[in-house]
Amino acid sequence: MDSLIRKFPAQLKEAIEIGENIVVRPHDHPISKVVMCGMGGSGIGGMYVANLVADECPCPYIINSSYTLPAYVDKNSLVIASSYSGNTEETLSAMQAAMHRGAKVVCVASGGKMLDLAEDRGLDHVAIPSGWPSPRACLGYSLVQQAYILRCLGLIGHNLTTNLRTAADLISFEQDDIMKKAEQIAGLLYGKMPVIYTTDRSEAVAVRWRQQINENSKQLCWHHVIPEMNHNELVGWKQMQENVAVIFLRMKDDLRRNQLRTDLTKQIVSKLTPAVVEIFAKGQSMAEKMMYLTHLGDWLSWYLAGLNNVDASEINVIDYLKSELSKPGI
Repeated sequence: MDSLIRKFPAQLKEAIEIGENIVVRPHDHPISKVVMCGMGGSGIGGMYVANLVADECPCPYIINSSYTLPAYVDKNSLVIASSYSGNTEETLSAMQAAMHRGAKVVCVASGGKMLDLAEDRGLDHVAIPSGWPSPRACLGYSLVQQAYILRCLGLIGHNLTTNLRTAADLISFEQDDIMKKAEQIAGLLYGKMPVIYTTDRSEAVAVRWRQQINENSKQLCWHHVIPEMNHNELVGWKQMQENVAVIFLRMKDDLRRNQLRTDLTKQIVSKLTPAVVEIFAKGQSMAEKMMYLTHLGDWLSWYLAGLNNVDASEINVIDYLKSELSKPGI
């Protein structure tokens, strides 16, 4: 897993080169909404894109992590189906429903049933490199291709893909420092329940941290976003929480009111837990800042796995669940 994490900057650059050469044909109908279908390590890429295009894309960018599709998916929808293996049953089910409704369907996969179906039905698709043992380590392939699909269809310009390229350079340059910081923070989190807070504009990063701590570090944690958590979860901070460690993921250009809310939230929770960590992202663009925090979180989850004495790559319980679901008659 440490080798896969180390390759993330190079993966972003490779994904950009793939994206520069993809072709997505125009849809027969105007696109009024985008629905990204994906689960786990493939689905998280959609959350990143939703955050990154929120100020530019004229259509809502909606994440669908389910077997089914909402009723609003129709012929005026772009549906991006993303599954690294190409065999994720929930995503395949949603993809077939989208085809039935006449939506514009574009697939992102390394192979499997999804690419077979796309080729058989003449759907636009992007084939990403196969052979990576952990789909969660393929975030770069997923999110970059989604950005290029939007660009090909005229829903966004070139800024995001340009910024993703500079983000790859940033985290490559900063990698040694990122690893040192990640190891230090992992030590502070060891033996505690991590709680991750950020603002709503970068929730994808908090979700990524949570998922990576779940899968790589083999432990539970939770996340919430500001300002929403100020209207509910904050009241739960009533008693001392000695075993909780709070991580604030921050950007210096967050909305001023949210910066103030974060400062006040930190002040409140610092009285109730001895472990509070504040991390400011490096970078100029939103993409750079999100990739910086992401890479830091990925390394942190690996160091925390070592402290927990667990194999960061192992996902036996997920494999067991899939095997049970695949039994005849179920």
